[in-house]
Amino acid sequence: MVKSLCLEYHAPTITYNRTMTHQSGITALGTTDHVYLELDLIEGKDPKEAIGSLAAAINLPTTVGANAVVGVRPELWAKVSDAQYVPNDVHGFNEPLKGTDGYEMPATQHDAWVWVASFSRSQAFEVSSYILKQLKGYFKLADETVGWAYEVSRDLTGFEDGTENPGALEAPGLIGVPAGQPGAGSSVLLFQKWSHRIREWSNLSVDRQQDVNGRTKQDSVELPDDVKPDSSHVSRTVVEKDGEEQDVFRRNTSYGELEHHGTTFVGFSFEQWRLEEMLRQMAGADGGPRDALTYFTDAETGSWYVCPSVAGLLAIAEPFMEDDDG
Repeated sequence: MVKSLCLEYHAPTITYNRTMTHQSGITALGTTDHVYLELDLIEGKDPKEAIGSLAAAINLPTTVGANAVVGVRPELWAKVSDAQYVPNDVHGFNEPLKGTDGYEMPATQHDAWVWVASFSRSQAFEVSSYILKQLKGYFKLADETVGWAYEVSRDLTGFEDGTENPGALEAPGLIGVPAGQPGAGSSVLLFQKWSHRIREWSNLSVDRQQDVNGRTKQDSVELPDDVKPDSSHVSRTVVEKDGEEQDVFRRNTSYGELEHHGTTFVGFSFEQWRLEEMLRQMAGADGGPRDALTYFTDAETGSWYVCPSVAGLLAIAEPFMEDDDG
């Protein structure tokens, strides 16, 4: 059982190596079943105690068969953590992002986020249930989303997702704040749910779908610049600085049922502005065209989180890890 396993690892005699590295679950590829929990603090509870209990709850044993990643609302993390663990210039999704012609992406910011990923639905369920039980009295569940890998790496539009992701050796340097900077090892997360307009999309021809996306559907080859529309999803999600593309790391999954489904956007970077500029371009807030894919998908949620470094989580979790041991 998950609970018995989790109670064994808390030992106050352990000396922890507080490495300034990212949470390993962010780059742990190969999982197929996912649970995303968004949480709000219960009124009157001590924020530092609540985040400490959250950090301790996701410190799962390596034998459990699941990864857990935690994120905290940027303003809340800055309030409860030591300054050395807080990255600069990160803010919550505190108001809607407004684009062209009245278009908006909603702000649905919560206090904390938990992502459980596993090789099986039952294990993802079991571990998520365990974590929630440990947080009883500190947090209330605001939103729960079950995600899964569709056709290995495609979303439910039929196109490959995450084609431009960096390689496994490059990803850690892209998601973790560099050493020597405030918040070293932490990551910035953008979490959104995008529902698909199923009938409108399925009524498009494959050629038209490819124009909207900017890639071929079968083999995910980017369309030539002289063919690819400026409003294509590929064109509007590429962020450049001084002529150089600014990559992000995507761990998107599919969610929902037959009549209502979509894509969870789970994007990480060591710099919030990259992801934020991507959203602005998609909305047409930069003066360019609105992303054509937004006419066939709807942003239902929008939240920013700091995913603290291992060192930051250990620092706030240790009192609760020792308490659990009795």
